[in-house]
Amino acid sequence: MTIRAATSGELATVHVLYFAAARERIGLAEEAIELLPALGTLGALRAYLALRHPILAEPAIRGAVNQEFAGPDKRIAAGDEIAFFPPTTGG
Repeated sequence: MTIRAATSGELATVHVLYFAAARERIGLAEEAIELLPALGTLGALRAYLALRHPILAEPAIRGAVNQEFAGPDKRIAAGDEIAFFPPTTGG
């Protein structure tokens, strides 16, 4: 997947990680995503990725930015690490 950055010809990317059932259903452990300004929040990026990876549209899937749980309004920037994973249970 390639999304061109809107400024200066340089590509801005985030590193996206998929864990557990998300990784199994998507078939990838990670990918680099190039950002456009329209993908500047976790929610926007998730909605975009859900077009290719429908599991990301499931409400139970959680997101994190730079190893901290985050909601859909969390701003993301080039170089951020984004993770998607199902809820976990302990015992």
